[in-house]
Amino acid sequence: MESASQDINLNSPNKGLLSDAMTDVPVDSAASARTLAPEGLTLAEEEELRSELAKVEEEIGTLRQVLAAKERHCGELKRKLGLTPLDGLKQNLSKSWHDVQVSNAYVKTSEKLGEWNDKVTQSDLYLSASSTLEDWNEKITQSEAYKKTQETLSQAGQKTSAALSNVGSVISRKLGDMRNSATFKSFEDRVGTIKSRVVGSRENSTDGLHSPSGAGDKPPQDNAPF
Repeated sequence: MESASQDINLNSPNKGLLSDAMTDVPVDSAASARTLAPEGLTLAEEEELRSELAKVEEEIGTLRQVLAAKERHCGELKRKLGLTPLDGLKQNLSKSWHDVQVSNAYVKTSEKLGEWNDKVTQSDLYLSASSTLEDWNEKITQSEAYKKTQETLSQAGQKTSAALSNVGSVISRKLGDMRNSATFKSFEDRVGTIKSRVVGSRENSTDGLHSPSGAGDKPPQDNAPF
């Protein structure tokens, strides 16, 4: 009776459903991947795309290895040529600036700025402002105040130059008067007398050192008794 109660009743309304006592059945991952394939692709197309993806990834890895080897070889050549990283940076910046200058965006921007400059310089507002500034400049330079200020500055410069010249001539004349004065001459005479005395004393001391002493006047005694 107990085994009969555990049998599945095919006529019950719950047929096809698993009971709580049954364990989960593992699902095949490949089968689930096939069921999750993008819509509009057949299994053959999916397999072909996966194969092409693996081939492209392998080619990318090979290209990375080749690029790394080329970069090492390039670094060795630069080192042998004495090229520093700074030289490479300058070259890259120069090339980048050249690329920017020949780019369409830069050319269009330059043309647009040139057009704006032409429009601004040829506009009535710009022309009227320029003419107004020129009129102001002409009025200022031709005004009496400007002329008087310019003449005053010129005269002040001339007077300053003349004053400096007079000061130099006065100083030179004072020095000449001092040299010709009796006090300066007497001072020179005293300096000359002191100098001659010092030189004479030095000559006398030198002669005294070279002259024979008084004890040397006596003839030496030969065969002195012991």
